[in-house]
Amino acid sequence: MSTVIPFDAHRQGAAPLAERIGVLLVNLGTPDTADARGVRVYLKEFLSDLRVIENQNLAWKLVLNGIILRVRPARKALDYQKIWNTERNESPLKTISRSQAEKLAASISNRGPLLVDWAMRYGNPSIASRIDALLAQGCTRLLVVPLYPQYSASTSATVCDEVFRVLSEKRAQPTLRVTPPYYVDDFYIEALAASIENHLAGLPFKPERIVASFHGMPQSYVAKGDPYQQHCIATTAALRRRLRLDETSLMLTFQSRFGNDVWLQPYTDKTIEQLAKDGVRRIAVITPGFSADCLETLEEIAQENAEIFRHAGGEQFSAIPCLNDSDEGMTVIRNLVLRELQGWI
Repeated sequence: MSTVIPFDAHRQGAAPLAERIGVLLVNLGTPDTADARGVRVYLKEFLSDLRVIENQNLAWKLVLNGIILRVRPARKALDYQKIWNTERNESPLKTISRSQAEKLAASISNRGPLLVDWAMRYGNPSIASRIDALLAQGCTRLLVVPLYPQYSASTSATVCDEVFRVLSEKRAQPTLRVTPPYYVDDFYIEALAASIENHLAGLPFKPERIVASFHGMPQSYVAKGDPYQQHCIATTAALRRRLRLDETSLMLTFQSRFGNDVWLQPYTDKTIEQLAKDGVRRIAVITPGFSADCLETLEEIAQENAEIFRHAGGEQFSAIPCLNDSDEGMTVIRNLVLRELQGWI
């Protein structure tokens, strides 16, 4: 095992480390444990972020601490337990994110003095801990990769907020780059299309509809200028063109609404229920806004929405996996990273 030398050891007279370039993959986050305590810690950090809940007034804090964090953790813990990776005692999101970083590191190892790591915006491993580890290993340049194809302030921007906060405490800051959203990049659309085609080819039925379900957000956030909805629309339009499908065959919806505000519509659960009531018996659902399978895809879509569909009269339901660490998924991440490293390697 190699010895990690603290970055500020240069001031102690130690020989400087060879300059390296750090690549940090970042996803949203996950509880450390699938119990009420672990979920409570995670939700408190997540729901206390001004980018996620913009109105952090006294009323919200009373609701958060007096109701949500008392009631919701136990219920969500049961959902996490349905999908938990019991072998590693971690969420699938953490398992997949680690694999993405390992596969990326192996695939670009011959491109220069690169170090690849991964972090979660909320939970562990934290952005702060992984930046410190990269700096300790001699990284003087840092490429941060928010793994969100579509930009939103509550995902991409809050990653940058945390990165900037961590670096604001460093005297010796690395040179920084952040990858842009890739919601219509050819390699992303092609990977989505290939994943759909491969998945459908292995099904024992032909879906009458394909639903593209994106994570939702309050409509008010879009009204204030967040481009997220337009990015989701653009992704879906590009995917329709690639697959030669119309708006009826490939539908756009939004999931995971929270609270009483009006969120982006149409809602995934309501749409899926109505499709079944209208006589549609076979559907497939893809979640293009998630780079890795997580609670929202494995439990909310593959289990909860599948039950909604069947309860309303639907018969065959298939959740298409996220790109994850598949060949198609790694092609997206590798192409994105290598493009944004140009001039550095």
